[in-house]
Amino acid sequence: MTTRAAQALARPFEIGGTSLPNRIVMAPMTRIQSPGGIPGDDVAAYYARRAAAGTGLIITEGTFVDHPPAGFSPDIPRFHGEQQLAGWSRVVRAVHAEGGKIMPQIWHVGIQRPAGSGAYPEAATVAPSGVGLDGTPGAGSPMTLGDIDDVIHAFAEAAAQAERIGFDGVELHGAHGYLIDQFLWERTNRRTDAYGGNHVERTRFAADIVRAVRERVSADFPVVIRFSQWKADNYDAKLAEGPDELEAILAPLSEAGADAFHASGRRYWEAEFPQADPELNIAGWTKKLTGKPVITVGSVGLDLAFDPGAGMGVGAGVQSIERLLERFENDEFDLVAIGRAMLADPLWAEKVLNDRQQELVPFTKDALTTLY
Repeated sequence: MTTRAAQALARPFEIGGTSLPNRIVMAPMTRIQSPGGIPGDDVAAYYARRAAAGTGLIITEGTFVDHPPAGFSPDIPRFHGEQQLAGWSRVVRAVHAEGGKIMPQIWHVGIQRPAGSGAYPEAATVAPSGVGLDGTPGAGSPMTLGDIDDVIHAFAEAAAQAERIGFDGVELHGAHGYLIDQFLWERTNRRTDAYGGNHVERTRFAADIVRAVRERVSADFPVVIRFSQWKADNYDAKLAEGPDELEAILAPLSEAGADAFHASGRRYWEAEFPQADPELNIAGWTKKLTGKPVITVGSVGLDLAFDPGAGMGVGAGVQSIERLLERFENDEFDLVAIGRAMLADPLWAEKVLNDRQQELVPFTKDALTTLY
């Protein structure tokens, strides 16, 4: 007999020209386990194990584009350089050998990079306006138009390389207070040129990246963009105060060529705009407003929300996914990304799809040290 979980989650799904075997996605989670920015055989095995357990789509940990101040650690993978791309090619082959699909999440951290850190410590940290996430001026260098052009090109080149080495699509990291999100947010974007302004005008940088990526990859190669309301250490931040503003922000990204959205909330069961709808979360609103495929995420399968300020070492117990299944049955969103629960339990998809939820493993700090 087909279980309720299988009825909701085992259905195939199409994004662009990529056919996914089911609705389960591995969320991107930074690991800092790639010395020299090169993903090794251990990284390939880590992702392949989850693909073998039935995870339909893997979105990799964030990987830095080819712009010197893009990243803050030399041990986080990069998406440029012969050795780095060869490492990613091995990851792709390992995941495909297990029947999975995989997309890299390409990334620029902007003002979240401490000065002097990363693979290029001599590079100056950049930001839209030289304003930190806390609103303090003088944090990093305001980006020139030349800097903006360079970063747009770096994202487009990374996407082209992703298609070349066999990935099944690409995700642009536009969430959590990183560079793309810094352009979207009024606190960090105080520019007075064409890349600043009101909540619609601030979308230009993100839309230009989507458009440039779309031009460099095949028409059926999926382009996903991740976004969030909340920022690192600021859970109350808002890009949009209501559905109308959210629609105005997402429309330019959709029109530029985004095939799908990865709408990041901290708790998937929380209503985003309760005054407008007591149920719809940020992913539900995104699907309703854009008509595009949407991935939801946020403490799935766990009883404690992720707290970046407290670090990943805070444990969380297993929680029923019945509320999640109800939302799938109501067609609120299309795919669900599993983060810490899948980090702790590589067999999460297999257990859930086969009605073995009683065997799921809670998330503990040991999951961070095992890294398997």
